[in-house]
Amino acid sequence: MILCTTLGDVSVINEPTYTFGSSDNVRSYPFERNLDSESSPVSVHGIFLNEGPIAVFGATGGASGVHEHSAVFHNGCLYLAVSDSVVCLELQPFEFKWALRIDSATCFGVHFHERTSSLISHGELEITRFTESGEFVWQSSGRDIFTGSLVLGEESVPAAARLAVGQYSGTNKNSNSFGNEQFRCPDCNDQSTLRRNIADRH
Repeated sequence: MILCTTLGDVSVINEPTYTFGSSDNVRSYPFERNLDSESSPVSVHGIFLNEGPIAVFGATGGASGVHEHSAVFHNGCLYLAVSDSVVCLELQPFEFKWALRIDSATCFGVHFHERTSSLISHGELEITRFTESGEFVWQSSGRDIFTGSLVLGEESVPAAARLAVGQYSGTNKNSNSFGNEQFRCPDCNDQSTLRRNIADRH
């Protein structure tokens, strides 16, 4: 994928054969980080700025591919989905900011909601709003995996999920409180819809 940013073109590629700590890789990066240093990574993604390699990240958990929602650029920082995590890095000058395990299985992608300046991750098991400093604002999960696309509405996050019609539990990572909202089933099959207000603080 390629993002056109104020700093130039940012590219993200899959690096399935990359070995951390080795000098025999096809490409070398000035910065490398295996988020699970004691395990072999399931997914490895390399980042380029204006065709120059700047960093490579790997993690265990579910496998994440590279596609149009693998990363977003905001306020000089790149937010990248890698396996079950999101990593944040400042591109120029380069600085690795933080890594956040954002889903219990796989982070499918990262989105930015312009109207509320919200960062949203689309996970296999959780939909999460998080801050630029890597803190949870809210996180909502369902009874089963989210299989459909995530589309940001004007004020809410509808996400298709393989769930029986019923309720989901919305978990606030900061307070460990729970709340329930109804799924909607517009076509009356097994595709239910989770809708979460983006601006919710809990």
